[in-house]
Amino acid sequence: MIKLTPAHVIVIKCLIHLASIAFFIQLVWLTFNNGFGADPVKGIEHFTGKAALNTLLITLCVTPLVRIFRLGLLVRVRRLLGLYSFTWAFIHLSAYVAFDLGFDWGLLASELTDRPYLLFGAISWVILFCLAVTSLQKIQRKMGKQWQRLHNLIYPALVVALFHYVWSVKSGLIEPGIYFAIGTGLLAYRWKSFKRMYTFRFKSRAL
Repeated sequence: MIKLTPAHVIVIKCLIHLASIAFFIQLVWLTFNNGFGADPVKGIEHFTGKAALNTLLITLCVTPLVRIFRLGLLVRVRRLLGLYSFTWAFIHLSAYVAFDLGFDWGLLASELTDRPYLLFGAISWVILFCLAVTSLQKIQRKMGKQWQRLHNLIYPALVVALFHYVWSVKSGLIEPGIYFAIGTGLLAYRWKSFKRMYTFRFKSRAL
């Protein structure tokens, strides 16, 4: 059986930082060396959007790994992964607002209305923003039980993010299908937890 120590957790966190920095350097290099081809704006948006989705999926892989391999200390990396997921989502949205919309906030409102998949992405972004700003332990203690309820929104955030991605893809269904299958699997793994949680809430309200 694998046994994690606090030192192992520090090493894992360092690896997460290094991997994230490496991907950011790759983004910069591709941007300034014509790596995104004829439409660099779309390339930047796709790169950062997929980075946010990948990191969100990895974040949701932590709990299954903890339960299956009994790696209790591994939960300490979940917050860091979640913050990186929001960081990529922030860059993704910033690129869209800056390059596609030219910081025209009125146009953003009409885009969300005309293109529903953008609305799905916006909903996911808002949820990730709320989770990021409440991730500090001080805020967690102040919120108490409400903190866990808020952070359970990571699951609908994943659902709408997947729909945002699949809907935005213009051609090819294999890669979106793989993402959707992975996301569905991660949610299905938690089915018993969802059922128990909602059953408890229903009984509490009935009482």
